[in-house]
Amino acid sequence: MSSLFIKVVECPAELSQAHQIRYRVFQIEQGVDPSLEFDDQEEESQHLLAYLDGKPVGTARMRLLDGHTAKVERVAVLPEARGLGIGKKMMEKILEILAAEHVTEVQIHAQEPVRNFYLKMGFEPEGAVFEEAGIPHVKMRKLLR
Repeated sequence: MSSLFIKVVECPAELSQAHQIRYRVFQIEQGVDPSLEFDDQEEESQHLLAYLDGKPVGTARMRLLDGHTAKVERVAVLPEARGLGIGKKMMEKILEILAAEHVTEVQIHAQEPVRNFYLKMGFEPEGAVFEEAGIPHVKMRKLLR
């Protein structure tokens, strides 16, 4: 049986691992421009890493927009680790962290093909589909109680 471990990034080496996952998923696989992927929000964001059997396979970042609202971004799982529930476990960890920080609303710009994933996590769509980095997205939000 595989072992999954999810943690908040604590050092530059771990951040580099998160960036490598994002590079593979967003730039190589999806063709996102590097200038759009790595932005000026990197420093103010908290990053998560998911390790499967000791290997980094997933990442996400979150940042506070104000005292009660956070945004989750750059959720990525390597192709070879998809379908194992890693994205769900990362999102559960993020929501747990944000609830502990007294965040009451979480926002995400979800890629349209994974909209149902976020619906199952309790997120609700807001507004029409829009394009971001050349990919259809929908703004979604979840209230934390």
